Amino acid sequence: MSGHRAKPPSQRQLRVGEELRHTLARILERGMLRDPGLEGITVTVTEVRMSPDLRRAHVFVTPLGGGPTTPVLEALTRARPFLRRQIARSVDLRNVPNLDFVADGSF
Repeated sequence: MSGHRAKPPSQRQLRVGEELRHTLARILERGMLRDPGLEGITVTVTEVRMSPDLRRAHVFVTPLGGGPTTPVLEALTRARPFLRRQIARSVDLRNVPNLDFVADGSF
């Protein structure tokens, strides 16, 4: 119980996270993913939290209108290499972060 508090995210972390959120939302909106787990499901990217070194991104997603999140998370995890390539084409970053998909339980 050292009372250690996590540092708030830097402006760069927030800026990069928001840019990734917009990019991922655009990819999902255009229907670029062809996965049976996403068939007929609209996915909302609610937030992207970046690690301090910008090498890992926690992507919070939820199916629009509710519903089970497990098939959506599995489909997005399968599509991770494709999504990273799309991010590399769209966002100017030294390293494309690894994407960890997390169900957003705040809704």
